[in-house]
Amino acid sequence: PAQRPQLMFGSLGELPAGGGTTLVNDHDPKPLRYQLGATEPGRFSWDYLERGPAAWRVRIARTA
Repeated sequence: PAQRPQLMFGSLGELPAGGGTTLVNDHDPKPLRYQLGATEPGRFSWDYLERGPAAWRVRIARTA
């Protein structure tokens, strides 16, 4: 768990422009969204595909 944010940011940093990934989590990952907005403003889009209660799915894409 302590390495998850580091792994996530590493993976997102490797996305090509226009590329994306889907994050699946057991809770709303909005702290990650806030962190992305603070450290990488405007570089990623964030779209909820599913909002719990069992699973949260978010499409994160690198903007062109």
